[in-house]
Amino acid sequence: MKPYLGRHVYGLAAVAFGVITLVWHDFNTWQQIQAVGNVPHREILVYIVAAVEIFGGIALQWSPAAPGGALAVGVIYLGFALLWVPYIIATPWVYDRWGNVFEQLSLVSGSMIVLAMAARSDSKRATRTARIGYVLFGVCVVSFTMEQLANLSATAEFVPKWIPPGQMFWAITTTIAFALAAIALLARRSALLASRLVTAMILGFGLLVWLPALFADPHKLFNWAGNAQNLAIAGAAWIVGDFLSRNRSTATVRSGVRASS
Repeated sequence: MKPYLGRHVYGLAAVAFGVITLVWHDFNTWQQIQAVGNVPHREILVYIVAAVEIFGGIALQWSPAAPGGALAVGVIYLGFALLWVPYIIATPWVYDRWGNVFEQLSLVSGSMIVLAMAARSDSKRATRTARIGYVLFGVCVVSFTMEQLANLSATAEFVPKWIPPGQMFWAITTTIAFALAAIALLARRSALLASRLVTAMILGFGLLVWLPALFADPHKLFNWAGNAQNLAIAGAAWIVGDFLSRNRSTATVRSGVRASS
């Protein structure tokens, strides 16, 4: 059986989120609960979320337990996505708020596709869940494009200065790449290639941007959380690619069976 690694990367990122939450005894920039105000016994909520992420991420590494793990972390990510909605209502013209919602929803899409791929049969529910998760991820890639476009100068600042030909060049190039990938995914044209290239690009962000930032300042929560968030989105993109690859393999097998009949 062909190995599908996206689920494992996605699960590893969930474990990282949980460990970071435990070590810092608090939520991070993307996973926040400020919208609900002062939460009594906040530390208990921190430990619960951390435990769900850690055990959910571990469960994702083991096929029989993967559906439960995907559901657990998916619910957590959905909760964090919804907690950004009050900020959108307060300042709807600031795209960063929308971007944070869709970043969390991209992780939810990964969970949905894992649940669908784990189904024992091609049931209508599994097919519908996979389709919704896939389209949701495509919409999230549209948001990644809009987020970079709305913050092009800030995006350029993240690019290491030593990479030629320049920071703004790569900010524009990656924005265009996200736009093309979104079109390919939603139009279902070269979608597998697009998903693989998006995965590679996001992993590249991790290696060239987030990992060096972590080494430069390991005492900053933002850098740890940024690495986990980047890895989680890369895992979700990888899952989309695995889903498309499996569908292509299944279609090829079915075509071969029909041809030999």
